[in-house]
Amino acid sequence: MRCPFCGYADTQVKDSRTSDDGYSIRRRRCCPKCQSRFTTFEHMQMRDLIVVKKNDVRVPFSREKLYKSILLAVSKRDVDGDRIDQIVNGIVRTLESRGEAEIPSSVIGELVMEALLSLDKVAYVRYASVYKNFTKTEDFEEFVAKLMKK
Repeated sequence: MRCPFCGYADTQVKDSRTSDDGYSIRRRRCCPKCQSRFTTFEHMQMRDLIVVKKNDVRVPFSREKLYKSILLAVSKRDVDGDRIDQIVNGIVRTLESRGEAEIPSSVIGELVMEALLSLDKVAYVRYASVYKNFTKTEDFEEFVAKLMKK
């Protein structure tokens, strides 16, 4: 593993811990050249997934992109980072267990919406505004009205 600070090619692992869900490993590393410390994560990957977008474009699935989209939805909310990791790991396991190499983006969006609904209603509405492409305030009003009826 290369040091992200000086580029030295041989960093040392100082500590390894399994995540709470048991599907990833957190490693604390140290660079012997510049003495910088950084953290890496290893995630189990059962198969390469391809996301099929609405316009039929196919792109490789990105755990990081999924994480960032959820992180953006929960920004400035009282949500623990470990909880986001658990959600991402759960969604990835669900996608991999489907047995399909190609996953429609709508399936991923619905899984995120389901997870955010149980996590934080504000984050749910934020994510929905992008996922469902809200263009006017009435879109928000209708969506929140449906949410309040549930």
